[in-house]
Amino acid sequence: MRMLMYITIPHEPFNSLVRDGTVGEKIGAILEDAQPEAVYFTERDGLRSAVLVVNLDSPSQIPKLAEPWFLTFEADAEMRIAMTPEDLQSSGLDDLGKRWG
Repeated sequence: MRMLMYITIPHEPFNSLVRDGTVGEKIGAILEDAQPEAVYFTERDGLRSAVLVVNLDSPSQIPKLAEPWFLTFEADAEMRIAMTPEDLQSSGLDDLGKRWG
């Protein structure tokens, strides 16, 4: 199952980790473990943020993806299921429309 993870990182402890030179190592370790399809760093509501595209075999993998952000940066994480156009095509929308429309 493909998911989008939205990570919002508060200023602290991130600023302190930037100052002591360890932030890159910590982000690298999290991303190495998560193995995202893609990752983008951005801003969200004035805070540092990241958007990751990840694949899960089971919902039980969510803590493996989220806890490093929580524990390392005291970050917030939101997760959304994402579908490709092919996923949407094979979803049976036409049949659902006939049944429920």
